[in-house]
Amino acid sequence: MQLQPKPADYPRIRKALNVYKVTSVITGVMLLLLTAVMIMKYGFNVQLYLFSPEAFAKFEPLPAEGLEGDFQPAGFDLFKAILIAHGWFYVVYLISDFMLWSPMRWGFLRFLVIALGGVIPFMSFFLEARIVREVNRFLAEREAALAADPTPTSSPAAASAAKSSEGQS
Repeated sequence: MQLQPKPADYPRIRKALNVYKVTSVITGVMLLLLTAVMIMKYGFNVQLYLFSPEAFAKFEPLPAEGLEGDFQPAGFDLFKAILIAHGWFYVVYLISDFMLWSPMRWGFLRFLVIALGGVIPFMSFFLEARIVREVNRFLAEREAALAADPTPTSSPAAASAAKSSEGQS
C-alpha cells in the first residue's frame, strides 16, 4: 500500500505545485535553447558572440582542434551563458521536484522520471501538464471527501483512537 499525503500537507503541496509549474517551464525553455546551441556548435561548427566589435551578434567558426586556448573572439559567449543558465535552472527544477515529490509520498521512480524532464527536450512540458492535472485532481477529491466527512479517521492512528474511544463509552 502506497502512503498517502497528509491533509495538513495540502497547502504545502499546492505551493510546491506552483513552484514546480514555473520551474518546469523555465527549465524546458532553457533545455530547448541548449539543444539549439548544441546543434549550432556540433552541427554547424559555430558559436554566437554578442556585443563583438564588428556587430551586435556574430557567429564565429569554432577553432581547429588543439587551438582552443589561442582562440578567444571578442564579445559575450551566448552559448556558454545558456549552458550555465540551464545548469542552474535544472538544479532549481530538481529542488522543486523534491518539494512536490516528498509531501505527495510518491515512489522514488517517479522522482527520477520527473527529474528526466529537465534533460530530455520537450519532456518537461508534457510532464508538467500531466503532474499538475494529477495533483490538482487528487487534492480536489481529497478536499471534497474531507469537507463531506470532517472526522479525522483518515489515518490508521486516528481510526484506532476513534475505536478505543467508542469502546470506552
